[in-house]
Amino acid sequence: MNSRIPDIKTREKSVSRLKEACLMLDALNMTLDEAIASAEFDIRNNDINRRRQKAENLFANYKKEIS
Repeated sequence: MNSRIPDIKTREKSVSRLKEACLMLDALNMTLDEAIASAEFDIRNNDINRRRQKAENLFANYKKEIS
């Protein structure tokens, strides 16, 4: 088993690459968050969902009136 500690330049290079990988993952996560938000917006504003919501509101109002 070789447990030799790498020299400072090797460690700095590894840390630099890890930081770069983290930044790339952060950018990817932001892109995915934006895509999800856009999809959710489209779903909420879809004609079918607006009509469903209107129907649910009408039904709720009807239930209140007959109670």
